[in-house]
Amino acid sequence: MNEEKNSPITASSPITRKKFLRVCGAIAAGGAVAAVSGTLMRRALTSPGGGAPSGSVAAAADGLRRAQGEAFASPYRLVAAFATEQAVESLALRGDELYVAAANDVAAYDRYGTLLRRFAADEPVRDMAVADDGIYLLHPNRVSVYSPSGERLRSWEACSDLSDYCSLALAAGCVFATDVRNKNICKYTAEGNFVKFIDSPNGFVIPSYTFGIENVGGELYCSNPGRHQVERYTVEGEYLGAFGRRGVAPGMFTGCCNPVHLSCTPGGDVVTSEKGDPRISCYGRDGAFRGVLLDGKMLGGGRIAYDVKVQGDKIVVAGKKRVAIFRYDSTRTANTACGGCGVSCPLRG
Repeated sequence: MNEEKNSPITASSPITRKKFLRVCGAIAAGGAVAAVSGTLMRRALTSPGGGAPSGSVAAAADGLRRAQGEAFASPYRLVAAFATEQAVESLALRGDELYVAAANDVAAYDRYGTLLRRFAADEPVRDMAVADDGIYLLHPNRVSVYSPSGERLRSWEACSDLSDYCSLALAAGCVFATDVRNKNICKYTAEGNFVKFIDSPNGFVIPSYTFGIENVGGELYCSNPGRHQVERYTVEGEYLGAFGRRGVAPGMFTGCCNPVHLSCTPGGDVVTSEKGDPRISCYGRDGAFRGVLLDGKMLGGGRIAYDVKVQGDKIVVAGKKRVAIFRYDSTRTANTACGGCGVSCPLRG
């Protein structure tokens, strides 16, 4: 475990179809970021339509600093990081344990990066969630549930032969899987019985494997990446609304298909992770922009989207072959978007 220091990763591996599609359009996104001018960001300070949707002066000021080439200021500091043997496909937290899914196996680590146990998955893993009754793994066209020791407890095939699953969430005793090919959300019981399809009234536009879903306070938040939005549903599938728009400024989603990953704070705010120009951002449940929490340099660079989970005052991110833990630092907030936020946030504890 390396304190206050990134673990250097030098190993390389052939790019998979999933990783290739996830970085699709990254060059265009990078060009768009470079095109942002200081003039545009100054307008964000005075024009509600020119910057962060919430109109946060602190968030717009942060965008201005970025446009002028100044260093990004984050309220978080790196407290730990460790390398994994394989590239990370998915991240999950349970208590003091960090579960990391690679292409064909699952490993559990403690907070110091010590490997506690690992087991092989029978099929490639697309996503993962950990619950009291087991570790749920999402495969391209199947869901399986394993015990912590690696015993497969049950599994079921996708309800469609053409399904191509991307992400999953657990809520109200059910399993929700996003289907890239059929462009819908599939709802199952925890035992694997198919319940229903959930379709977007706006139409899901899924250019690549960036179809994230998360349970936030008993409601489902799902990315509609081709529309640069996050949509909100009840667990019964009722559409409740959406937020987000395309752009490079803080509070907007860049590139061809963002956001990629979704998570949430203990207080119910929505956390997004983007690719192209990687960053982790925070929004209220109503879509009000809180601020950028981590930028690409802090995350580890590159063009990929980093999987993200929040626990207490810590943010855990995973990508490439690395897991990093950041902790909220109240002494760093004065010059950040979080410094001007009046919301009662557990991350500021």
